[in-house]
Amino acid sequence: MSLRVAIIGCGKIADAHAAQIRRIPGVELVGVCDREELMARQLAERFGAQRYFVDVDELLRGAMPDVVHVTTPPQSHFDITRQCLEHGAHVYVEKPLTVNAKEAEILIDLAETAKRCLTVGHDAQFSPAAQRMREVVRQGYLGDSIVHVESYYGYDLGDGYARAFLADRDHWVRRLPGGLLQNVISHGIARIAEFLQGDNPLVVAHAFMSPSRADRSATGVLDELRVMIVDEAHMTAYFTLSSRMRPVLNKFRAFGSTNGLVLDETQQTVLKVRGTAFKSYLERFLPPFIFAREYIANAARNARLFLGNDFHMEAGKKNLIVAFYRSIVEGTQVPIPYREILLTARVMDSIFEQVGEVVPC
Repeated sequence: MSLRVAIIGCGKIADAHAAQIRRIPGVELVGVCDREELMARQLAERFGAQRYFVDVDELLRGAMPDVVHVTTPPQSHFDITRQCLEHGAHVYVEKPLTVNAKEAEILIDLAETAKRCLTVGHDAQFSPAAQRMREVVRQGYLGDSIVHVESYYGYDLGDGYARAFLADRDHWVRRLPGGLLQNVISHGIARIAEFLQGDNPLVVAHAFMSPSRADRSATGVLDELRVMIVDEAHMTAYFTLSSRMRPVLNKFRAFGSTNGLVLDETQQTVLKVRGTAFKSYLERFLPPFIFAREYIANAARNARLFLGNDFHMEAGKKNLIVAFYRSIVEGTQVPIPYREILLTARVMDSIFEQVGEVVPC
């Protein structure tokens, strides 16, 4: 493929985008842009961008990109993405797409009217293991219906990035309408949205600030969230975000009318869970051997990907970018259907409407 690509927003996440863009043959990084000239210049120098800019309009007119990656704070996503779409560029936006569903609807309508492609950075859905799980589901392993799904997302507030926004009351994460939750839950909610039927699921949410956060005077930071979702077909879903649970989970479980599946994003494993038990005492002996065999098969699959240089930490991001670029070049369906993007935004809106003020536990 041959595409001219630009990046707007030259902070930490832009590095991950630039690194994956460089892995794709035929793609040129023609420009980067940031209001801080130093940030734009350093990214251009480190990743070989042709030019750097401090103004979005100058980037669009001067670099003439086919595709723009928007990697700025979420509060600016709507205006920048609209500007890029109106200029005729296809747009990949870091998660969350916008700060509310209404803005998401406007951007999707604009993209469809302009015949431009738009996607959001739910790259966890495109990791090797997530893609493998999706294929098993397509093959009918779960049965004729999906009954229940569960999404677990652990967030470690002890790392350097988390300490930075916890210490800074004016950090852009703290100023989001949904605060920390809005910046981190879209990956887990998007996994659920992929399986939801209908457009108006029932959402019940409860959030609170954990004792460890309260003790450190991180007022206003909700770091524990529990959500129950029921769609129009009566499929149910649970979502859990926690900064306290150990181990730090990044898992997804799906249970159908026949069998179940367990995806571990951290370990990059997919386990098949039998829907029927063995007779008598065999149920107490055979399942451990079956799971052991599955783990070995997962390890072997991961080793092959690693030896093929296709098992890096941002493999999901690269897979999503490649799929998005292919949809542009070939004129095919975008990798994340717009319906799923809107469902994710609507569920998040409902969560933020319910959680209200911080309630220390």
